Amino acid sequence: MPDRSLLDTFPTPADAPFIIEHVHDDFTSLCPMTGHPDFGQVTVRFCPTPADAGGTCVELKSLKLYFHSFRQEGIFYEAVTNRIRDDLADVMKPIWLQVITQWRGRGGIRSRIIAVMGEVPPEWRQG
Repeated sequence: MPDRSLLDTFPTPADAPFIIEHVHDDFTSLCPMTGHPDFGQVTVRFCPTPADAGGTCVELKSLKLYFHSFRQEGIFYEAVTNRIRDDLADVMKPIWLQVITQWRGRGGIRSRIIAVMGEVPPEWRQG
């Protein structure tokens, strides 16, 4: 099972607003119907809550280990995307968060799923 307890955080390093984007090019999970591997890219964008309000950011090694915890999980693309959004939102409590998953083609179909929390500014909405 994907393991949210793997996610570590550190205090937001600034009080002024800024955007963080992490891109993981090597995401893998399993198709729950066939058991075949699904390969994709995960982009996580967020505006952390300011330091003076107790904001946190996700630590990268822990994020990588969290993503790897999906490798043997039979889970649909949509569920992956929403699960990552929910777990990161719960751990960091950002001002806003956007998770975009882009899945490599299978059967001639590629998929892109977007899950958000909070009010994503217009310039970031299209991914």
